[in-house]
Amino acid sequence: MVRMTDADGLAALAAIFADPTRAAFCLALMDGRAWTAGELARHAGVAGPTATGHLHRMVDAGVLVEHRQGRHRYVRLAGPQVAQLVETLHAHRPAGPPARTLRAVTARAALEAARTCYDHLAGRLGVAVTDALTTTGLLDQDNGFAVTPAGLRWFDREMGVELVGRRPVARSCIDWTERRVHLGGAAGAALCATFLERRWVTRVGTGRALRVTDDGKTALRNLLGVEGLTNAA
Repeated sequence: MVRMTDADGLAALAAIFADPTRAAFCLALMDGRAWTAGELARHAGVAGPTATGHLHRMVDAGVLVEHRQGRHRYVRLAGPQVAQLVETLHAHRPAGPPARTLRAVTARAALEAARTCYDHLAGRLGVAVTDALTTTGLLDQDNGFAVTPAGLRWFDREMGVELVGRRPVARSCIDWTERRVHLGGAAGAALCATFLERRWVTRVGTGRALRVTDDGKTALRNLLGVEGLTNAA
């Protein structure tokens, strides 16, 4: 048996993301939801058997997990660490050509304004919230990246969330459009879930883009002093 070295393992993992179809699957799954093989095939513009072959390889590599519900097979990213890896790789990609069609320009603007990054907030919204948490002393970016004791109390009191569990409370995640960090980890996931539950943000179509509602703008202004958030036209 040939033993796989660390370098072999890294190369094998990198190869998973080196295919445009598999990369398209990863970016689609960054909305944090489970997709069927057929949905991913249509999204990437490939045939069903081709998508199935790619998905088997991604599941075997531990990048995706799958579960079945009736006749349907669903896949999702294997967890927050995989999502963070995808977002980081995306932030370091070579610059592509500018969007040319109205549809592409509109979609890009919506993603830049507000979106999900797996299970937390990203785009200008995510960065603005992260900055506000830091300015108000609820998040400390100078000594690591951590929710402060005051922040823990704020999450409990204002968000109704007790940040306990095995998952890291706070993680910095490079935002690929803003090129700055936004808040991930359990705290970031709790904010995103609460914003959606209270309808401070709503999903735009079936993708990752979010729209900040009027109630959301009021809540962000009152809770964190966040002003000037605008949605894509």
